[in-house]
Amino acid sequence: MKRLLTAQQLDKALDALYDAVTADMPKKERIAVIGIRTRGETIARRFVARLAEEYPKLSVDFGILDITFYRDDLAQRRGIPLVRATEIDFDLDDTWALLVDDVLQTGRSIRAALDALHDFGRPQCVRLGVLIDRGGRELPICADYVGKKLSAPAGQRIQVKLRENDDQEGAYVFKKA
Repeated sequence: MKRLLTAQQLDKALDALYDAVTADMPKKERIAVIGIRTRGETIARRFVARLAEEYPKLSVDFGILDITFYRDDLAQRRGIPLVRATEIDFDLDDTWALLVDDVLQTGRSIRAALDALHDFGRPQCVRLGVLIDRGGRELPICADYVGKKLSAPAGQRIQVKLRENDDQEGAYVFKKA
């Protein structure tokens, strides 16, 4: 495993993502920030906390999306899938929705997330914010907002580590198992 981003560099990427979103985000509409489990959820939670500090009058709903049963590779995965709850306890209809994930590569997780999201309503629009875009798309999906673009050789994976989940911060590349 090789470190690609230190904790400080990861913070800068988070700041860049936040700045890109807030520059474009409507300030007078209902906003929904939805994190894809697991690290997308953590990034989205941080994002919402920062929005509450900087825009205390802004109406922001926070949700968590589990995409396990929407994945196109579910049958190919080994073992029993870890399924956790989706937590969207608000009406998504007519919201400006921001879908948040940690790493965008093939686009397949985002496709699954879009399928899952529409089971909860019809947002006015959906925007995608990712901490890291590493390229390598298999589907025609791109992020609206990116914290940092990184690359890794084929056959390797980029993983973000966050203190809430991993007791450390950074981004790492390693060979796929």
